[in-house]
Amino acid sequence: MTKKKILLIHTGGTISMSEDTETGAVKPNEENPLKRQTKELYSLAELLVEEPFHLPSPHITPKEMLLLKEMIDDYVKKEAIAGVVITHGTDTLEETAYFLDLTVQHTLPIVVTGAMRSSNEIGADGLYNLISSIRVATCDEAMNKGVLVVLNDEIHTAENVTKTHTSNVSTFQSPQFGPIGIVTKRGVLFHHLPVHRHQYTIEDVNKQVMLLKAHAGMDSSLLEAIAKTNCDGIVIEALGQGNLPPAMLPGINALINQKVPIVLVSRCFNGIAQDIYSYEGGGKQLKGLGLIFTNGLNGQKARIKLLIGLASHKKFDEIEEMFQL
Repeated sequence: MTKKKILLIHTGGTISMSEDTETGAVKPNEENPLKRQTKELYSLAELLVEEPFHLPSPHITPKEMLLLKEMIDDYVKKEAIAGVVITHGTDTLEETAYFLDLTVQHTLPIVVTGAMRSSNEIGADGLYNLISSIRVATCDEAMNKGVLVVLNDEIHTAENVTKTHTSNVSTFQSPQFGPIGIVTKRGVLFHHLPVHRHQYTIEDVNKQVMLLKAHAGMDSSLLEAIAKTNCDGIVIEALGQGNLPPAMLPGINALINQKVPIVLVSRCFNGIAQDIYSYEGGGKQLKGLGLIFTNGLNGQKARIKLLIGLASHKKFDEIEEMFQL
């Protein structure tokens, strides 16, 4: 039986690091240990291995995300690849996965994975997660499901998954929705499917989008400071269903007057932001002022989506529509 050809992209992160046995510090190696273990994975697929950069995930920016998107596009054109697996640090893994989900316009499986324990720690999960991810990427049922995140025997969509624990190996969860499938010893099983997927065409990621978290008693200080910068858009993690302290309104109005799009998500990890409450700073007033309410994204993903909307030269009404999908 002919093995499927899988593009394996290493980018760095804990999955590629080692623990110093004397200090306990986890740090990058001169060489990614997974590259030494790649030969053990060839029983699963024919692997085309790339390492465009070797970075801990807090160092990843949208520029690296765009580079990954372009690499995938190039390989789809020149090689008959059946799928893609990307190893990535977990801190920003969900943002890279969602960026690719919105911008890669192919139906082949794309799987992003990582590890919570470095390569030489007891119970290291990196190699196991990589094996699981290759199994998913070679699975016919993984086609046309968007970018998937695979760790700890679970398959999540890039849109819903988020890191929920600082160190636990089961950190990646999809609040409200749960995983869409599992990886077992016998095979890969999907038990429900994403309803929709939307892609956007971009060529650069040069827009500046800020992310703020609302809190009790917050005023306009940060918003007024942002208004003096070259900010192109703002995402605010609002209170509850989409409300803000009234002292933030002067700063909100200053940004609206500059035609800076403001997207509201809830700082709660379940539910969606809605224009329900009718009081000063309440959702109804904010909606009337022109703030954009989202349909369930968290703050970091809403920032990615707004960045992509601005980079694809969408008008305000089109950006607002993006966040209702």
